[in-house]
Amino acid sequence: MDVLFVFLLFSTFLVVMFSGYPIAFVLGGVAVGFASLGTMLDYFSVDADMASLRMIGFVANRIFDTLSSYSLIPMSMFVFMGMMLDKSGVAERLLTRMHSLLRVVPGGMAVSVVLIGVVLAASTGIIGASVMLLATIAMPAMRGAGYDDRLGLGVVGATGCLGILIPPSIMLIVMGDQLQIPVGDLFRGAMIPGLLLAVAYVVYAVIYAILHPDRAPARALETGRGAGEILRDLLGSLVAPLLLVIAVLGSIVFGIATPTEASGVGAAGATLIAVASRRLSWADFREVCEGTGLTTAFLFALIFGASCFSVVLRGYGGDELIEGALHAIPLPPTGTLILILFIVFLLGFFLDWMEIILIVAPLVLPVLTALGHDPAWVAILMAICLQTSFLTPPVGMALFYLKNAVPDVEITQIYRSVLPFVAMQIGILVLTLVFPKLALW
Repeated sequence: MDVLFVFLLFSTFLVVMFSGYPIAFVLGGVAVGFASLGTMLDYFSVDADMASLRMIGFVANRIFDTLSSYSLIPMSMFVFMGMMLDKSGVAERLLTRMHSLLRVVPGGMAVSVVLIGVVLAASTGIIGASVMLLATIAMPAMRGAGYDDRLGLGVVGATGCLGILIPPSIMLIVMGDQLQIPVGDLFRGAMIPGLLLAVAYVVYAVIYAILHPDRAPARALETGRGAGEILRDLLGSLVAPLLLVIAVLGSIVFGIATPTEASGVGAAGATLIAVASRRLSWADFREVCEGTGLTTAFLFALIFGASCFSVVLRGYGGDELIEGALHAIPLPPTGTLILILFIVFLLGFFLDWMEIILIVAPLVLPVLTALGHDPAWVAILMAICLQTSFLTPPVGMALFYLKNAVPDVEITQIYRSVLPFVAMQIGILVLTLVFPKLALW
């Protein structure tokens, strides 16, 4: 009976999800529906083991637990910080000046996009804003310099997704809350894999430009401007965002502040940068506040819906079924970990990172921990694996952001452009799997 109801629960979730309803409502609605079904079955004594589903009052408890979660407080502040920096114009100035300096390097424009993407990732963490901003600014410049769209689209799409891994990452905050792992540990663990991804993108861009100089040509420095002058302009533009990144991430890494305290510093610092750049009007401030409220409400709704779904799944014994199935697999602990990472990779083709973290990760992490794996290491491996979900069709969100920003390219061309970067993400995943100290330093 338990196996049947768990199968029906997941089947109903998948069917309703692909019908187009908002995922938060799908998770919560399916949970309430099956909780009601469990209540009726218990009332008519169809299955006495479902006593845990007798009351649907768990919904009220889940709302309180979600809204009062201390570990989720930084989420709204980091969203605000990212949106405020977007308004400040920091990215446009950095990209323009870095282009001017690196244009003499093979693939220099692509390299500058990656470097600016790292700065954006460490100061925003909002994938949609990063991809759209980089595509809007960089693609016309790269096309004007004779760059091939295949390199440009791939670099912009993959680099814009670095914010999901490089702290302060919204995904890591949610993961820490759901898996009961300190967010500071996840931030520290994700830094080296995230930077290795950026290094891999830079190396790929340079090698591509050397092998295909006609598709990524180098250019001379701007007439009348020396390298020293351009470098001074670039460093002047870097000071404010780097100070902000150091204040936020440095305080977390060295234990000076908690992620919650650091998020407040980041939000205040981003506001000061926007004011100092004279790019912040009252209308902009109101837009940032409204955008932060909408984004945070959506994330909290997802977490609440997934929490309800998890409670009902456990009520039907789903966690015990999954745990038993994983323990029954005739594989060593490392083999089980690789199998689960492969399943997470495949799920990324069809599900968003949020659903995977909220539903799948809490079910498999206890099993992997019982097999002797460090929970923080497993969480970082999952986070790297989930990076691919933004670039893999059919639901890779970065692909659609790129299509909206560059409407004259076919979606199939975008698919082909990001494939090498998906391969690099898998390579860094394997590297972190083989060398756990990359995440556990």
